[in-house]
Amino acid sequence: MLFPTGVFAIFFLLVFAGHWALNRWPLANRLWLLAASFAFYAWWDVQLCLLLLAVGVWAWGIGRLVEGRGGHLLWLGVAGVLAVLGLFKYADFFLEEVAGRFALAFGMEAPSLLGLVLPVGISFYCFQAISYMIDVSRRDTAAERAPLNVVLYLGFFPHLAAGPIVRAAHFLPQLAARPDPRMVPFIMAGLLILGGLAKKLWLANTLATELVDPTFRDPSALSASEALLAIYGYAAQIYCDFSAYSDMAIGVAALLGYHFPRNFDQPYRATSLRDFWQRWHISLSFWFRDYVYKPLGGNQHGKLLTARNAFLAMVLSGIWHGAAWTFLLWGALHGAVLVIERALGLIPRPDAPAWRRWVGILVTFHIVCLGWVLFRAGDMATAMGMLEALTRWEQPTERALGWLVAIIAVALALHALPPRWTERLEARLAPWPAPVLGLAFGLALVVILTLGPSGVAPFIYFHF
Repeated sequence: MLFPTGVFAIFFLLVFAGHWALNRWPLANRLWLLAASFAFYAWWDVQLCLLLLAVGVWAWGIGRLVEGRGGHLLWLGVAGVLAVLGLFKYADFFLEEVAGRFALAFGMEAPSLLGLVLPVGISFYCFQAISYMIDVSRRDTAAERAPLNVVLYLGFFPHLAAGPIVRAAHFLPQLAARPDPRMVPFIMAGLLILGGLAKKLWLANTLATELVDPTFRDPSALSASEALLAIYGYAAQIYCDFSAYSDMAIGVAALLGYHFPRNFDQPYRATSLRDFWQRWHISLSFWFRDYVYKPLGGNQHGKLLTARNAFLAMVLSGIWHGAAWTFLLWGALHGAVLVIERALGLIPRPDAPAWRRWVGILVTFHIVCLGWVLFRAGDMATAMGMLEALTRWEQPTERALGWLVAIIAVALALHALPPRWTERLEARLAPWPAPVLGLAFGLALVVILTLGPSGVAPFIYFHF
């Protein structure tokens, strides 16, 4: 079920009405939200709910056993969740790229692929399950006595399919408290949902269908200008697509009385790659910092081990995104640049001169765009084809690209709006009477849906 659809609108109206009607009965309300989350997930495949339930019960059981202590049971719990993730996400890649090549080299028959379909959102709820068990063992959060709460924490439908990755210590106390309808930021939630819809339907979908998809499909005949514009277009598309989902997820959760953390903070204004990862997919960046980088030793054991830890964390981040060599190389590229930045002192200080910060922004943006080629390509042949196309400056451009340049410029201009613009707009709208606000939001919704394309492509991060 996709957010920008009429089906989801009807679904959410029913969930919203039932949630606030049951607010006086916390257990019934949680059961209602769990049933709604399973219905949302079952829209893709009802069997996915069984896998989500199994992971949730497993994390709950291990959490009860390891509270306040680590040891072998914690490792067993983490390994169990990683085994589920590995089976669905990486088993066929291993069989084809490792076992298959090994068999071919020794004249043996290649193993058969499992052909398992990757469940939507599995990477996100598996990472939340892992963080829950580790946080319980560290006493960063208390072990839940009821499995219902853990399963709902993992499967809560606003963040289920593509994040943000919410920590147990942030969300479970909200489940324990009864939401107060007087504290719901209706205006802010509406602005986030409308803004997310516009970014997804008007910008991300248009860039995907008119520029990025056809260009990456066959880069062999591209001129350099077409290839470069497609790379910039994908940088704008993936930001608009993913930040749109995060904004809508935060807004939908807020209408139900729950708070999610911010997931983007103008990432293309980053002055270094380290700064970029503090602004892009913030919940994932902090997850790898707290559960991979720091356990490896962080920056506590000298420059060489610090560089190793940063590089390994980024390589694992690349592998998390997908079972393909391109994702591994994407993570390795980011890890290598992070190491070089730290080793050579290339990270601008906050009080650095303006020219130094602008140089950092331009260089960082183009390193990120180079990585996006690997991220989007799907295979190494396509990635190399795109990079090769950048050398064909003598070849004429065959398509009229001016309007696509304008769309990219609009997307990046929206990205550059002041970080608190929604708060300022919220303050201006707050004095409006509720009926007028409802009419204004309703009209804006009609305009966005009417002017948007007829079909809605799945969000990019549904694949991860």
